[in-house]
Amino acid sequence: MKLWKHTLLALVTTSAMCTVQAKPVPLDKVAVIVNEGVVLQSDIDVSLKTLKANAKKSGQQLPEQSILIDQVTEKLIVDTIQQQEAERIGVRIDDNRLNEAIADIAKNNNQTIDELSASIAEEGLSYSEFREQIRKEIAASEARNALVRRRINILPAEVDNLASILATETNATVQYKIGHIQLRVDDGDNKAAIEAEAKELVAKLNNGADFSTMAYTYSKGPKALQGGDWGWMRKEEMPTIFADQINLQNKGSIIGPFRSGVGFHILKIEDVKGLETVAVTEVKARHILIKPTVILSDEGVQKDLNEIIRRIKSGETTFGEMAQQYSQDPGSAAQDGELGYQTSDLYVPEFKHQVDTLPTGQISEPFKTVHGWHIVEVMDRREVDRTDSALKNKAYRILFNRKFNEEASAWLQEIRASAFVEIVEENEQE
Repeated sequence: MKLWKHTLLALVTTSAMCTVQAKPVPLDKVAVIVNEGVVLQSDIDVSLKTLKANAKKSGQQLPEQSILIDQVTEKLIVDTIQQQEAERIGVRIDDNRLNEAIADIAKNNNQTIDELSASIAEEGLSYSEFREQIRKEIAASEARNALVRRRINILPAEVDNLASILATETNATVQYKIGHIQLRVDDGDNKAAIEAEAKELVAKLNNGADFSTMAYTYSKGPKALQGGDWGWMRKEEMPTIFADQINLQNKGSIIGPFRSGVGFHILKIEDVKGLETVAVTEVKARHILIKPTVILSDEGVQKDLNEIIRRIKSGETTFGEMAQQYSQDPGSAAQDGELGYQTSDLYVPEFKHQVDTLPTGQISEPFKTVHGWHIVEVMDRREVDRTDSALKNKAYRILFNRKFNEEASAWLQEIRASAFVEIVEENEQE
């Protein structure tokens, strides 16, 4: 979405440079036929004016007119194909989302909505035309995101490998405050029994037992009389058996039991310095999905979902029963429609908007995504410390962005190559 914001911000900030004077214009002509749609000559003319105004403002030298026309025409062809893809998969941008986007444009341009509207008018573009242009660009962007996401496959091993590289870079500055319990194994000792004891201590620690008390009581390690406290250390300062077990875990983590030549060990990360902390909100939601068919229209689906909402609210049935009976998402339908605790950024934009904004316990109105029509209820929200997975998240984002850019370029080339495009010559329109 950044691309259309930059484009539109450039459009609305050049009013002083390229005021369009009202004058008679010839009847608009079709310049390019693109599948079942068209690019008009007026579209090309407006884009050329905007491009030249922006170049003049920034002092950028432009190539000759014929090259500019070819470049602008090609961009408009690709934009048109993307908008057609948005229509094909049913992307719809409602007025609320459109108003939020326009408010963001005005805010980023240090303008009020009225000031934005006035500057648009100075460019020779009506506010209603501007709104529809924004709506189309958001829809095209969301269609691209949805369709390209399906092409991306990131293997866990890829994430782990990149996270390890990032961890190596990060570990140089991270310090850990370490607690340690050692259960010694001497010759002739029952190793299985000592291992079982170590596991029992870990269970108690995870249930809230005080680590230093447990260290005083059970540890045979060198810091037992200090409550197992090794103080602050970087990984290169730790005993190797400690360093091998620590991989950017967050504060409070219990590690072990793990074995060495002298016995079994348990570590606790008492505190961390220099590590990026990540706290996220996880949402527990449930939904019902119904897909339109050649027989069941969008209006019919909405009617069915509204009837389901009515029956749930009246107490005739439950959300879970309706999900099992009607939802066409087989994975969640078997779980009463429940999706479990997830961060909302895993969902497509329309679904994410609903789970981010719905009050807990409230069922949404029917809404459409690329998957079909949904109703959703937010069951719970919780804050989760994800510091231990911060680098994996970062590695995933790096890989995703890298692959998204690669796949987006390939996708654009594919839809351009498969589209019917015909340049309409001047004499064909006479």
